[in-house]
Amino acid sequence: MSEVQNLSAELRSRAGKGAARQSRRDGRVPGVIYGDKKPPTLISVAPRELMKELRKKAFHVTLFDIALDGRKERVLPRDVQFDPVSDHPIHVDFMRVGEHTRVHVAVPVTFRNEAGSPGLKRGGVLNVVRHEVDLICSVDNIPRQIEIDLAGLDIGDSVHISMVKLPEGVRPTIADRDFTIATIAVPTVQKVEEEVKAPTAEEAAAAAAAGAPGAPGAPAGAPGAAPAAGAAPAAGSDKKGAAAKPAAAAGGAKPAGGDKKGGKK
Repeated sequence: MSEVQNLSAELRSRAGKGAARQSRRDGRVPGVIYGDKKPPTLISVAPRELMKELRKKAFHVTLFDIALDGRKERVLPRDVQFDPVSDHPIHVDFMRVGEHTRVHVAVPVTFRNEAGSPGLKRGGVLNVVRHEVDLICSVDNIPRQIEIDLAGLDIGDSVHISMVKLPEGVRPTIADRDFTIATIAVPTVQKVEEEVKAPTAEEAAAAAAAGAPGAPGAPAGAPGAAPAAGAAPAAGSDKKGAAAKPAAAAGGAKPAGGDKKGGKK
């Protein structure tokens, strides 16, 4: 038997957007009760009382007895509209249910015994595929939640709907396959090393060899490196070569004062 909560409400005399705005100005949340082959009933509820129930995870699978002028209406929440700015409820819909009414509900999924999962202990991640499971059941047998035991699950294991024990008369809306609810996945985030990695002994030896005299790839100007093409030799490095250049220049130029032999003639 599903647990039934009490919720107080007041009747509204008029329908329409104008009447709903007036209810909000009066500090109430407008709503409606429909279903069970009866005409809809316009109501308004206290926002504080409604918010108290909305904070509960199983609000949409909870049966309520709404007191109206001395009588009670058994209902199931169907829809809640929220203000896009303040996120406060601005309208609520309840469906009137009978004793044997069968309904389609989305039941929240919860997990327990995470410490008993070897996969989670080894760094695995709980990947929740479905946070809610759609079920078909009678209103007197609505489960408030689907509880899944993670004990013994390792990395790569999955939880399917066939592994969940549902109450009698309760069945999932998806009946053509054994769908997955959760898995224990391999962690995908790796730690990034921010520190500068020190060179290994082999890398240090290779770097030293690259800078050694006469080594291939040594930088220009390093000891043992060949002089660049067209560069003048260092002073005193080649005396013969240094003396040969001025002599060749002198042989190609006429001495000052002309030719002595020519002068005698």
